[in-house]
Formats: sequence, structure tokens, C-alpha cells
Amino acid sequence: MLPLLVLLALVALIALYAVAIYNKLVKLKNLVAEAWSGIDVQLKKRYDLIPNLVETVKGYAAHEKETFENVTKARAAAQQATTVEGQQAAENKLNGALMNLMAVAERYPDLKASTNFLELQNMLSVVEGDIEKSRRYYNGNVREQNTLIESFPSNLIANAFGFAKSAFFELDNPAHKENPTVKFA
Repeated sequence: MLPLLVLLALVALIALYAVAIYNKLVKLKNLVAEAWSGIDVQLKKRYDLIPNLVETVKGYAAHEKETFENVTKARAAAQQATTVEGQQAAENKLNGALMNLMAVAERYPDLKASTNFLELQNMLSVVEGDIEKSRRYYNGNVREQNTLIESFPSNLIANAFGFAKSAFFELDNPAHKENPTVKFA
């Protein structure tokens, strides 16, 4: 009789452990979805600022038509992306187009002094910081979820119930890859 009770207790502990792992996987899946929603909100704010920024620069640099078209196309592509990987690629193109737009703005002193342009540029900078924070939160949740999905014995439960790893959201920033220039006076 005692071995049967020990066996039942062991089975009950294993079942409770499996339920706890399953619940943690569900929680992490929901946290990843919530975190992605936060990124999406910030990206939409950014997309709303871009046309205003383009129009402001257009007023000063009307002959830079190709730059404006590239920003508009990149913005449209980013808004239509449906996967994390697609969003990542589209955001990298949009970042490049925005860098070109800012380079155009640098060539026009009157534009750089425009309060409207400076305000839009500041708002874009704030939104970029919010995107970065949202991205870190998302990637932290993805890391935790992926670790649980890949670790033994939780991977047995994850595989049994079809939990899949999520993709990280990483943006390439060419400025981060460049070596800083140090000049001595």
C-alpha cells in the first residue's frame, strides 16, 4: 500500500510541475505579445511624425525628390510588415531613409534653425527612445520565453503543447558600427 501512495504522490508532483511549466509558458507568450504591442504603438507614433518631417524638409529642399520618395516608400513598407523579421527589415530601411533625410536637412541652415523642424526632430528623437525601451522589454520577454522553451524538462511540455520560440527584434544602426573619431587639440 505504501509504494502505491508514494507512486501516486510522485505522479501528482510531476503533474503539478507540468501544469506550473505550462502556465509559465502561457504567461511568457502573453508577455511577448504585450511587449510587441508596445513596440507597435511606438512605431505608429513614429510613422505619424514622418510625413510632417518630410513636408517640413520639402519646403526648404524641394529638389531632393528622390530622398522624400525613399522615406515615403520605406514608411509604407514598414507599416505593412506583418512579422517580426519583416518589421525588422523594414525598420532598417526606414532608418536608412531617415538618416538620408537628416543629411539633406544638414545642408540647409535655415531649415536647421526652423522651430517647426527642431520640434519635429525632437519629437522623433523621443519616440526613437521609446521604441528602444519597448524593444528592450520585448527582447527580454522573448529571451525568457525562448530559454524556457529550450531548457530541459520544460522543453518537453513546450513541445507537447506546440509552444514556439519567438524572434528577437533587433535594428541595425550603422552609426553603432562605425569607429568613433578621436581628435586631440
